[in-house]
Amino acid sequence: MAERRGRPGVHLIEALSEGAEEHVEGPESWAPEVAGRFGLPAAAGLGPATFYADLAVPHGRRHVRVCVATACFAAQGGRHLPAIQDVLGATADEGLNQEAGVSLQTVRCLGYCYAGPACLDGEMPCVGPDVVDQVAGRVRPQAPPIPASDATGDPVVLAGIVAGDTAWRTWVETVGRRSPELVRSEVAVSGLRGRGGAGFPVAAKWAAAGGSPDTVVIANGDEGDPGSYADRLLMELDPARVLEGLALACFACGARRGLVLVRSEYPRALSAMRQAVERARADGHLGRGVHGSDVDLEVEVVAGAGSYVAGEETALIAGLEGGRGCARARPPYPTSQGLWDAPTVVNNVETLAAVPWIVRRGGDAYARRGTPGETGTKLVCLSERFARPGCYEVELGVPVRWIVTELGGGLREGARLGVLQVGGPLGGFLSEQGLDVPLTEEALAGHGAALGHAGLVAVDDRQEPLDVLQHVWAFAAAESCGACSPCRVGSRRGLEQARSGVPPGDAYTRMLKVMGEASLCAFGRRLPHAVRSLVRAYGNRLREWDG
Repeated sequence: MAERRGRPGVHLIEALSEGAEEHVEGPESWAPEVAGRFGLPAAAGLGPATFYADLAVPHGRRHVRVCVATACFAAQGGRHLPAIQDVLGATADEGLNQEAGVSLQTVRCLGYCYAGPACLDGEMPCVGPDVVDQVAGRVRPQAPPIPASDATGDPVVLAGIVAGDTAWRTWVETVGRRSPELVRSEVAVSGLRGRGGAGFPVAAKWAAAGGSPDTVVIANGDEGDPGSYADRLLMELDPARVLEGLALACFACGARRGLVLVRSEYPRALSAMRQAVERARADGHLGRGVHGSDVDLEVEVVAGAGSYVAGEETALIAGLEGGRGCARARPPYPTSQGLWDAPTVVNNVETLAAVPWIVRRGGDAYARRGTPGETGTKLVCLSERFARPGCYEVELGVPVRWIVTELGGGLREGARLGVLQVGGPLGGFLSEQGLDVPLTEEALAGHGAALGHAGLVAVDDRQEPLDVLQHVWAFAAAESCGACSPCRVGSRRGLEQARSGVPPGDAYTRMLKVMGEASLCAFGRRLPHAVRSLVRAYGNRLREWDG
């Protein structure tokens, strides 16, 4: 599609990624030359190369990515980062140790929230309380597998992982035998909503694409919310189910092309998805005339380049076109004018993994689960501070307290909860007294939080509230795409205010109001809600920061 428009698209990002790995200098010295190879001006290379974290940070012979997201921060109060800097003799995100050939980059989630702190040494994960010793070579690197369990009695998304359900069966029974209208109808009856955070009705999004054969369906595996590792679990352990869901979505939308975007912080998931595509093609699930039908379908797997905001669907599309991953104003919506102006449907990995079950068992069966307004099941991820961390499939509507105490077993080592982050850094925070809220978007919104990816990150009461507030603002300042002034300027000023330790005044309150009302996308608009929910959750311990 990109080639038809004379543009390199993801090939430019891939070439820039190779350039970043080959050079120890910043992108100003090599990105223009990469752009020139594609017949593009220097700015076309410098734009994305200075935007994406993986490209902007110089790479030494040994490149280490250290997670500083909430779960890893909460595990040891963030002490692992300075300790790793000391071991490597390199400062994070500020060049490299020339003598040792070592570079260090901070990232905001590697998907090891259940066992952190974590880092990637090249592509080798080092995970656990002794992560510094692992990086130093004093102990062997380790990466515990994700604990996964079903708490519903009849798993939907985890059907393959915990119940041995075979993927592709529904696809074989559907393609050439059922109509796209039937698939859309079952998904509409199910009430399935997007599991990536926005919660938009899936069938309505599919219908909005209009059935054009030029439609592109994208499986969004850029699982941005730190604290959630559900998509990594699915892509690594059951990639065929993700692809089957993508194939059914393409069939329902009349699309002949699908894409899977996997975040670069998930190298094992990227490899697993690419292998799964090759197996699917060899087994006849993809290609021309699938299983003797008149359906043609090709799927490509693409790697991200390191950006939280680039998981937002318009920013994701901008990145796939070879540009900076900045959010775009809507309308036009991607379903009418998306990737290279073609109708584009973006569905989260977990969303797509639910589709085969719905098509096979029927939308009514799915709709009977959860709550009448928010049907079905959801994967929730519990962080390292819990006694039983892991990924659990639950029905929507169960009390958050039940998840925390019954599934998670409370906090480990008898620690007491300070606050619980729900749905990522922009989701919000709950106090121990607020845990009786049902796990639904509507109920959580009433408590100043959000469902998001449903990552539950426990911060115990040993953490200073102001340090947690600084952590939230630091995430915002680092990950704002900079496309709009309210978010770009507001996130930096918020961080400066929090680091000063001085309680804010009216200017801070006005800033939060402007961010919440005038930011271009949900990142900037949600941030004030997250900050306020944190202040409320801590009560008197952060009372002076109530903006």
